[in-house]
Amino acid sequence: MTTENPGSTELNLPQQFLLLATNDKDGEPEVPPSVLKAGLAGAILAELDVLGAVRLDGKYVRAVGEPPSSDFRHQWELIHDKSRPHSARRWVAMLESRAELHRVYEGMAALGVVSHVGEKHLGVFRTTRYPEKDHGPEAALLARIESILNGSASDARTTALIGLLHAAGLMDKLFPGAGPGLLRELTGGHWPSRAVRDELRMIRLAEAETAT
Repeated sequence: MTTENPGSTELNLPQQFLLLATNDKDGEPEVPPSVLKAGLAGAILAELDVLGAVRLDGKYVRAVGEPPSSDFRHQWELIHDKSRPHSARRWVAMLESRAELHRVYEGMAALGVVSHVGEKHLGVFRTTRYPEKDHGPEAALLARIESILNGSASDARTTALIGLLHAAGLMDKLFPGAGPGLLRELTGGHWPSRAVRDELRMIRLAEAETAT
């Protein structure tokens, strides 16, 4: 594989999550902004977990080993340097960032997976969309997930991706035939996905209180 034609295995988990969470044609997210940001934060934790750079120690996330050679070294350093540990849900809340969304999207644009489309309003760029440019990586991801749902052995990255998509409510859209029992069996122990669900639950509660 080359950078001009990246495969699904060359995309990190945050890139894989955003790719599947974005409409191929118009480049708009398939979920609300709060869900997208929480899902991305969880994907960053999941990427560091797969790399062996963080672990869940009881209730708290802890950085382990040496700083990872990845796009998310900064987040590892935040976890490592924190004076007191935080829960996984708290880290999802702390790592949510609109700037990080654009950074991950731009990384995929640099690989030629998506296109950067800026829209002007009154002569000023107001919005940016990322429609799909190369369907190969997404097709490979979808095929791999479908294979696992049909009984093939999973791997840590794909299990994490399925868990994140499920937490964000995207598995119902991408694979409507996947039953909740199977998804729980595959991803029930994945702590970054559980943290995303917990954070989204807190967001919904806060929104409900604001509305009353």
